[in-house]
Amino acid sequence: MAALLADLTQMPEPQRVYAADGTRLATYTWGDLDAPVVVLVHGFASSARDNWVQTGWVRMLTRAGYRVLAIDQRGHGLSDKPHEPEAYAVSTLAADVENVMDVYLVEDAFYIGYSLGAFVGWEVVRDLPQKISRAVLGGVPEGIPLTRLDLDQVRAYIDDGTPVRDRTTQNYIALTERVHGNDLRALLALAEGMREQRTIGPDPAKAPTQPILFATGSQDAVIEGSRALADAAPQGTFFTIPDRHHFNAPGARAFKDAALEFLA
Repeated sequence: MAALLADLTQMPEPQRVYAADGTRLATYTWGDLDAPVVVLVHGFASSARDNWVQTGWVRMLTRAGYRVLAIDQRGHGLSDKPHEPEAYAVSTLAADVENVMDVYLVEDAFYIGYSLGAFVGWEVVRDLPQKISRAVLGGVPEGIPLTRLDLDQVRAYIDDGTPVRDRTTQNYIALTERVHGNDLRALLALAEGMREQRTIGPDPAKAPTQPILFATGSQDAVIEGSRALADAAPQGTFFTIPDRHHFNAPGARAFKDAALEFLA
């Protein structure tokens, strides 16, 4: 059983793509080169392996006949991890995805993003209507992301091990430390960068026009905001992932089934 599980979560060697500022992005592909492409972008403190491989998404999509292109966002996985907040503008994260698609010569794709990947995906889908025909945005937050994170407590924890008192911040740190290779300073810089730039989004007034499936766990605090974004999108539909919260929704079979049906 352990050997079978290892085979199902095996990662290919990452292919490095350079962002405009020189940041190296780890990318991965699976499936037939001539098959329809699905671009996968993970959430905060996660990675392509954690968000999409270990939860069965890559296996499901390749079995359904898709080619998968997944990205470790900057600050995550095997990509470079800048410690400067200015490296993490939402426009920069979106440009990273668009650059990877260009390097891989992807002219027509579906997009699936979760949490931060969905936040970034709103911008990517809006920027590339000619390249992305359909998208799934899971657990997409509204407003300025990561505002519930107590940055001062995170800094003190990194600098001298001061215990974190805020429960939400404790949860984020536990999430960060759960994924091998995460760099807490880089993820702090990401949160600081988004906070400092006050990037409020996704903007319902500038919704993408393509068909979009919004999917959020029934126990997720962002569900009403996600539902409002679905209402604002001209071709938006909403799916409630039963009995799931923000951190365990990606592994839900109901979520994967709904996404596969929507893409088809």
